[in-house]
This record gives sequence, C-alpha cells and structure tokens, in this order.
Amino acid sequence: MFEEPYRWVEAVGNRRQYLDEQFKRGSPVVALSYADGILLLTVSRGTPKLYEIYDRIALGGMGHPADLEKLRFSLLEMAHVEGFNRSPSDVTGARLMKYGLAPTIKQAFEEVFRAPFIVKILVAELGLRPGRDAFLTVNYDGVFEEATGWAALAATPAIQAEMGAYLRQECDLASASLEQAVSSAVCAWAVGSLAQIRERTEDDPSEERSGQSKDVQSAPAPLDKGRLLAHLRETVAEKTIECAVLDRGAPGSSKYRPLKPDEIGRLLPRELKNLTREESR
Repeated sequence: MFEEPYRWVEAVGNRRQYLDEQFKRGSPVVALSYADGILLLTVSRGTPKLYEIYDRIALGGMGHPADLEKLRFSLLEMAHVEGFNRSPSDVTGARLMKYGLAPTIKQAFEEVFRAPFIVKILVAELGLRPGRDAFLTVNYDGVFEEATGWAALAATPAIQAEMGAYLRQECDLASASLEQAVSSAVCAWAVGSLAQIRERTEDDPSEERSGQSKDVQSAPAPLDKGRLLAHLRETVAEKTIECAVLDRGAPGSSKYRPLKPDEIGRLLPRELKNLTREESR
C-alpha cells in the first residue's frame, strides 16, 4: 500500500520521458503580433497544424495529428456552445484554456492507465490593438502559460526560450508589416529547428544526419539571418511553410485567414522566393 504513491510518481516520470522523446522531431510553431493582426507560422509535410477556433481565436499545435484533432474539435464545440449560451464576447482564449483544454490534457497525463495526449498547443487571441493580443501555450502535462507579443512551441522550454530571445532582438513587432512579421517568424522557426537538431545529435551522436550540413549540426553559435535562411532552404525543399493570420481589419466577425502559397511566396524573404515559386509549379 505504501508503495503506491511512489509507483504513481515513477509512472508519471516515465511518461514524461516518453513524451519528451516524441517531440524531438516535431516542427516548431511561432505566433506573433504585428501591426494589423497576429501571424501564426509553422513548417509541415502537408498535415495542417494551424486552425481557426472562433471569430478572433486561432490554434497552432505540434504532436500526434489524431490527438491534435480530438482536442481541436473539443475546443471548437466548447467555443460555440459558450458563444451560443452566453455571447461571442464571452468566448476568450484564456477561458477556453483554463476551463477546457488544460484540465483535459492534465487529467489524461496524470491518469497512468490511459494514454496521454501527445500534443503541445498554442492559442492566439486577437485584441483590438497589438498590445491587447493574447497568447497561451499548454504543455503535454496540462501546464499552461500566458504571454503577450509572441509565443512559440518547440521540443523543450529551453528551445522555446531561444526562439523568444531571437524575436526580442527583432524590430518592434507591434508596428511591423505582415512581410516583416513573416520574415521574423520564419527565422524564429529556423532557430527552433536548428536547436532541436543540435539537441538530438548531442543526445545521440551516432544518429544519422542526412540532409543537414556540418554547420547546422555544430554546437550553439551566433545565428545570423543568412545561416537561418540557408537552413530554411534545405527544409522547405521537402516540406511546406504554413501560415495563417488573424486580421484585425477583416470585415465581419471572423478574423482568421489562411495564407495561400502564392501570398506566402510574396511575403517571404528574398532568399526564399525563388524556391517557393519552383514548388508552386
């Protein structure tokens, strides 16, 4: 009887280790405020990772697609029931996170006789001005954080911090154009992707490093924009950049708009434009 608490702690520790392994090859997600709204960006192999949840609320995720879909539909249902029973203004990202998403994920993680959700989720809520935009992220164990200005998902909190450090040294994002926001977001994504590659190779030096240059695999070094864009060129050759915006000036109540490949191509840094045109042919 006295061993039961220890066994529970041990079981939770084992699933934490298991889940950490699942995210090592995941694609980071970046969301940031800009002058006219919020931009969400990731890179994927075709399975969408960015979604609309409600009029001014969007979701980005990394992890198992089936788990992400299950939680997304649960969140959609909660948002629309809340909006119908109360009012659209009562549907907020904080309410959806604190009373819906985080408790559900936490319960699944701590009940050791059921499978946990292999997900990390970012919720972005559009405000009337950039300073009122809200970002919330939730980990696979149900721990959530609130932020303003930007938010990121990555394999570990340390990598998310690296992405944040890059964004903080960028120009004033709150007054940036959409083109500037896309440039900052793709570079922040590259910071996270490179850091994940670095951590994988540190954990397992024998891991095959196909498709990555020696420079990319080396220990932490100052990441200039040229190096970040070079990594993006390698990555986008096999994957797709996915972007969506919550547009403050969009007519009607729904502010969510996914960006089409041609539009993304026009907004990307010059070094990536030619590659995007080749993909669209």
